[in-house]
Amino acid sequence: MLNKNQAFGSKGESLAIKALKKRGYRIVTQNYRNRLGEIDIIALEGDVIVFVEVKARRSWRFGNPKWAVTPDKQRKISLVALSFLKETGQMNSRARFDVVAIDSSGETPVVEIVQNAFALAYT
Repeated sequence: MLNKNQAFGSKGESLAIKALKKRGYRIVTQNYRNRLGEIDIIALEGDVIVFVEVKARRSWRFGNPKWAVTPDKQRKISLVALSFLKETGQMNSRARFDVVAIDSSGETPVVEIVQNAFALAYT
């Protein structure tokens, strides 16, 4: 059974997937993990591989959810993404990093898809 935070995170990822599909993304995998870390969603938009980080907030107490993807988090996601591309033989593919920010402070969650939210960061 999921605890309260896990259930909130799962609901956020479900909202993100629904919004991404509505925009034409095709979901490849969810919660991809390897020894380096995790990527919430890997999708395709046309011929571009999109690595998606989902951030949801119940309030603005800690700011806009998209601001929670810090440089350290970007570096970790980048390393996992490079590993995924290498493992799957797709190192020459076009790829980008998107963030789905979900604001659940009101009655209805607001979902924002930020394309090209950050560049590859592995140093």
